[in-house]
Amino acid sequence: MRIDKHPILDFKKETRIKFYFEEQPVEGYQGEPIAAALHAAGIKVLRHSVKLDRPRGFFCAVGKCSSCLMEVDGVPNVFSCITPIKEGMKVRRQKGRGRIAIN
Repeated sequence: MRIDKHPILDFKKETRIKFYFEEQPVEGYQGEPIAAALHAAGIKVLRHSVKLDRPRGFFCAVGKCSSCLMEVDGVPNVFSCITPIKEGMKVRRQKGRGRIAIN
């Protein structure tokens, strides 16, 4: 399920790292976009549309649409298709328009 070829993007396979999706460990390659790593792990639904609650997934892969907006380390509205994974990163499906966590 890993994306190996893309007409615009280059997905290099370097060091494997672990990050968390909905509190579950997921592995990917360092520098790989969050959405690509989740896609390779079989996770296709990244969020649901605000108005009709329809599932949204990895679509444009260049940060031009809003299909991949996710909450990353408590920050909402992160374009997961262009944000690289980092060791220990915490990723969640965003609910609605997203809310900033206040401690």
